[in-house]
Formats: sequence, structure tokens, C-alpha cells
Amino acid sequence: MSRTAYVIGAAALVAVGAYFIAERPSSEPPPSTVARDASQSGLTLVQAAQANEVDPRARRWQREGWATDFTKTVIDFDDILSGGPPRDGIPSIDNPQFVTVAEVNDIPDREPVLAFEHNGDARAYPLRIMMWHEIVNDVVGGTPVAVTYCPLCNAAIVFDANVEGTPRDFGTTGKLRHSDLVMYDRQSETWWQQFSGRGIVGEHAGDELTMLPSSLQSWALFKEEHPDGQVLVPNNPQMRQYWRNPYGGYDTATSPFLFRGALPEDMPAMERVVLIRDGDPSAVTVSLLQEKGEIVDGDVRISWTPGQASALDSSSIAEGREVGNVAVTRVSDGAPIVHDVTFAFVVNAFEPSLVIRTQ
Repeated sequence: MSRTAYVIGAAALVAVGAYFIAERPSSEPPPSTVARDASQSGLTLVQAAQANEVDPRARRWQREGWATDFTKTVIDFDDILSGGPPRDGIPSIDNPQFVTVAEVNDIPDREPVLAFEHNGDARAYPLRIMMWHEIVNDVVGGTPVAVTYCPLCNAAIVFDANVEGTPRDFGTTGKLRHSDLVMYDRQSETWWQQFSGRGIVGEHAGDELTMLPSSLQSWALFKEEHPDGQVLVPNNPQMRQYWRNPYGGYDTATSPFLFRGALPEDMPAMERVVLIRDGDPSAVTVSLLQEKGEIVDGDVRISWTPGQASALDSSSIAEGREVGNVAVTRVSDGAPIVHDVTFAFVVNAFEPSLVIRTQ
């Protein structure tokens, strides 16, 4: 199910957020508005573990059936909220089914897909499917991967699923941090932050998954670039209304759902931003990129072309407003660069010192 299967409509989502804020005992400290994780606050993993060793929230999560080692954490537990569904209530796709591009006749050209090519194996993961499942455990070009999408952050990220040389498969915890999906691997039950790929609670707290280059493309663009590619299809087409956006109007809202951190002061919270994860991260607004068409910064080329609908606007994905296709590549060799097209509030939450370029 999507989160809105549990929390119907924007008003209900906001109400649920208010509920979970109110649920916190008054004796608990308020959430930090400065630096929240161990690397930012100066806490070591050991200190964080000692601070949370008998934390009542950890005991509550243990009662939910988690075998996670809650004495190992690099975050403030105050930052964790329930997203509504329980563990795996938004079910990952663990045995993905694919068809060829030529076999697809039901996806309109403007609809977005998560495009990923690895070792010559090109695959499209339509957001019409991803927003209902959020994680696809797959093997692409011989590499185990976790293909992920968090609708509340519009974060489409592919990870190498190997941890310490061992393939892992991932599911949804039902938790959010900074409005972003908290995943877990089923082997160690470590909780992982989807937006950063960082282990935040459990055995692998502090470890990082490797991100692999991918992009959001219109279906038309993927077909043009990868006519021999494969396309994810629902295992059970009747399971969901896969043409429908259950988060209607979200990316034009004034503020995000289930988020209680600081919002950007210099731009709207839901402004679309390209975050380039190449060495030191950098960011630019999509509106500036759209105005210029192309921005070159050293060996990084960022380009925008029209033709992609927002998956988070209209209730019918194909009718979503124009957001365009963003590509980030190396000037020197044309190789794709890891990046994400997300919202300003997300960048502000996870990269609070980063200045987003607007001109």
C-alpha cells in the first residue's frame, strides 16, 4: 500500500504528523534544530549507543518485533516518526518481473521512470509502480541492487546491495526520518536512511551503501535511449491502481508531510533541486536549470529538457505538471554522475550547510 492507504488525503497526513508529535512524552527533549546525526553533533557511535541503551523508544520498537541492535545508532531517536504503515506495510518487490520496451503499450510518453543502466543492462522502473512499493530488490548487470523511491522526498536512488561483500535485500520499516524513507536490510535488520544510504541504527550504523548512477526520465526518453531495454511491470496488475498518484498535489504544497525539522528560509520548501553527489556535493534549483538549459561546472554538465510529468502533482500521473528531464554527466567522457532531483527541504535537512545555487 501507499502511505495514503493508511492516511487518506493531505489533511489526514498532516493530522497524523501532529499526532506523532503530540505522542512524544513531555519529558523527552525537543528535536534538535541544528545537527542531528553523530557526525554533525560530535557524538561518537559509542556515546550515542550509551545514550540510547535503555531508550524507551527502542523498547517500543523491540515490542514491534524488531531484532535491530538499538544500542548502536548515529542519530537522535527523536527524529524517527511513524509513516503510518507497519514494517513492510509498503511491500518491496522481491521477485521483479520485466518486459521489453516494445511490449509496453500502457505508459504515456510523459510519465516518469527511474532509469538505470549497469554493465550494459538498461532497465526502467516506472514511478507508477515505485510509489506503491518504494523498493525493488533486483540484480542488474550481474550486481545485486536496491532500487528505491521515496515519494515524500521525490528521491529516486539505486544502491549496490552488497554490505561487507554480502548481498542484502531491503524492506520498508514503516518509519520516516526528515520525511524520508527508512529502509532495513533483512539480514541484520539495520535501519538505513534512503536519502543518504547511511546505516543509522543497528549493526551497520555508520556504514554507507554505495550509490550507483541513475536518473528520472520520461518514458519517451527512455524508449529513445534504450529501445532494447527492460521495463518493470507489476507482479499483480490488480493489486494497485498503478496509473494513479496517491499523493495528489503534494509537490505544490506549501510544506512537506510528516516533517518537523527546519524549513529553508530562502526558497519554498517544495522547490525542486538537483543534488549532485560527486565528491563534495553541490546543488542547483531546477528552475534555474530550466531557464539556462545547461550548466557546466568544471567537469560536471547538468542539463534540462522538457517532456516529463511530475509523478506527485495530478491524481493521474500522466497529467502531472511539466518538470522536465535532468541529466548529470561528466564533460570529459559523458559518464553519468550520481545525482538526485529532490525538494529544497530535503537538501536543507540532510545537507544543512550546502548553499543551493539559484542564479
